[in-house]
Order: sequence, then structure tokens, then C-alpha cells
Amino acid sequence: MGRPMRTRRQATLASLAAELGVSRTTVSNAYNRPDQLSPELRRRVLETARKLGYPGPDPVARSLRTRKAGAVGLLLTEALSYAFRDPAALGVLEGLALACEDAGVGVQLVPAGPGKENLDAVHRAGVDGFVVYSVPDDDPHLQAVLQRPVPTVIIDQPVVPDVDRVGPDDKAAMTSLAEHLIELGHRDIGVLCMRLTRERRNGFVPRERQENANYHVQRARLAALAEAFEAVGVDWSTVPVVERFEHTIDDGASAAAQLLDAHPHVTALVCTSDILALGALKEASRRRLQVPADLTITGFDGVPEGERADLTTVRQPVREKGRCAGKLLLDPGRRVGRAAVDPEVITLDTELRIGRTSAPPRTAEQRWFGP
Repeated sequence: MGRPMRTRRQATLASLAAELGVSRTTVSNAYNRPDQLSPELRRRVLETARKLGYPGPDPVARSLRTRKAGAVGLLLTEALSYAFRDPAALGVLEGLALACEDAGVGVQLVPAGPGKENLDAVHRAGVDGFVVYSVPDDDPHLQAVLQRPVPTVIIDQPVVPDVDRVGPDDKAAMTSLAEHLIELGHRDIGVLCMRLTRERRNGFVPRERQENANYHVQRARLAALAEAFEAVGVDWSTVPVVERFEHTIDDGASAAAQLLDAHPHVTALVCTSDILALGALKEASRRRLQVPADLTITGFDGVPEGERADLTTVRQPVREKGRCAGKLLLDPGRRVGRAAVDPEVITLDTELRIGRTSAPPRTAEQRWFGP
């Protein structure tokens, strides 16, 4: 029978203090308040701690004592992988991370996938505040966040009274894109949009659903298109709008296929995101349609993949959205206790980027409608 393994007992703050012949406060200051020690004494404490295997102050105990978690929670009501897969979400996450790095705090992702209520993820998140990224106005996770006694900043949507928010003017931005298409001569258009409610639906969208969308960013973009084209005599009720619940290039391609099968004579596909537009480009290629000669395709966001495709789009500063939200949340001068002083709405600039995917429409005799 083998001899039992002997393990060295883990060093504690008290045993480290005894080994150095200093007080426990001195050891604690070496980690938490280094300005209170001389550089030489702090070096000696940390070196001795390393030799004895002392891991440093217990972060859980420290958070209980200071009532600070040292982290910001990013709530996104998507699967966790979405934050790393979607280019716009990735840009927001990068910007938030930069703001947190500057403040010396971490980022905790608090995902709550669509259709999967997981309010415990919000209730149990050990964070000092929340950044809420683009959720519908009826999302229960948002309500759970607002019940927490910590500061909150919303990116994009929804608009909540007395809560800080960062985002572009979506209606004005989409109006600029609509005016570009109108000036080119397009009147026979179709629209591909992202999900409008928490309910999983795909397909053609009646105007009532567009106007009652719980995602106000999509609602604003569709409303801007409707107003601009109705101003030049287009009956918006005749404009086909196709919704996709998931936000991938393949979903954009399938949405474009559904719309073009039913309305092959449209001259332009207006997409409410670059990802959907990239899918529409994929479907146009499959149909052997020339873009923009046979079909104009536009997006919204300005993601790198869209720029590589030279997509006509609205460029918005996605990384700056995250950075701005983080700085707003972490600014102690803007808060009395946990409440914001004069809640602020920061409207970020957008830019209409005209690429190679938009041009005047061909006449019916000139166009090729594919197989």
C-alpha cells in the first residue's frame, strides 16, 4: 500500500504576514493599495508570496467587502456565439472591452438566447452595471436588468425613459439611403429585414407588423423607407418586405430567394443589415443576376465584409457604440449612488457609403431575370 501524498498547506494572508514579520494590513495593501507601501517592501511581499504559494486576496471575499464585482455585464438576448460571430456585435464587444480595459474592470457576457427566458442569468450576474445590447422593448431580461440596483446603459434599442442610451439616428440614416435610391430612379423595390418580434417568424410582413415591431431599430428603418418612397408616389402596401428571424448570410440569401421568386421584377433589394445584403448578393449570383446592372442591393451597418464587397450601405461606428456605452456606464461623476444624473442619449454619426452595388435601374427590356 503506497504512502499517502503529502501536500503543502496553502499559505494564507496571516501566515505570509508572520513570515515577513509585518501586519496583515501591510500584506493586503501590497495587492489592494500599493501606493501605501514603498516599492521595495511591496516587491518583498509579492516575492515571498510567490515562494510560499500565496494566491492573493480572495476575490469573492474582496467583492463582499467592497461591494464591487469589478466587472460590467453585457446583456445580449442571443446565443453566446452571436457576440463572436456577428461582425456588428463583435465590434460593439470590442469597443466595450476597450472602455473596460481603460477603467481596469472586466466584461461578463450575460447571454439569453431568443425564446429562452433565463432570468437567473441576470439576477445572479456578479457585475457593477449592465450594458444592454439591442433587445426588443418587451424583453423580460431587460426588465430583470432594470430591477437590479446597478447602473444601466442601452445600446441601440429600446428607448427607456430615464436610462442612458447610445446609438445612431436610424430613421435619418435610412432616409439618406432611400433618397439615394430614389435619385437613381428606383421605385419598384423589395426589402429584407431582421426579426421584428421575439416570436419566431419568417416570410412576408404586412404593414401592421412593420409598424408594431418590438425592435424599434427595425421599425424606424422600415418607417423611413415607407415615408421616403410614399413621398414619390410609391404605395408602400405594395412593397414586398421579407423578415428573417435568424441573422446570417444564408438567411439573407433565402429571404432574397423568397422575395425574388414572388416579385422578380423588383429593381432594388433594400436590406436592413449588411449581413442580409451579403446573403442577397449570394442569391443574385446564384441566379446569374448582375449587380447592380440587373439588381441594386444595399445594406446597413458598414461591417468589414460589406466593405470588401464594396456594398452600398450606411456605415455606423459599431466599435464606438461599445466604447461610448462603457465610458458612460463607468463614469462615476455621472451618478449619485447607483442612479444616473440627467440620463443621456448619445446619438452617433452615420455615413452613407455608395459602393458598386447600386446603380440606376435598367428598363424591363434590358433586364435579365435569371433562371
